[in-house]
Amino acid sequence: MSGGAIRNRIRALRFHASEMTQQGLAERIGVTRQTVIAIEQGKYSPSLEVAFRIAAVFGVPLDEVFQYEPPVTT
Repeated sequence: MSGGAIRNRIRALRFHASEMTQQGLAERIGVTRQTVIAIEQGKYSPSLEVAFRIAAVFGVPLDEVFQYEPPVTT
């Protein structure tokens, strides 16, 4: 059995938002650029508050930004 994963579409959403930079997104949600990089790469899961801020910046529901893939069971 492998663990579940949280996937995100932040990079694609930034691209469609007039190619918003990671720094621009970071400033709008109140985190560092390094945090945005880690979230995009799936190395860090944001707090629920930060996740909602990200969704609000792009004007989409939370589940259009983040998707949970449950663990695979055999």
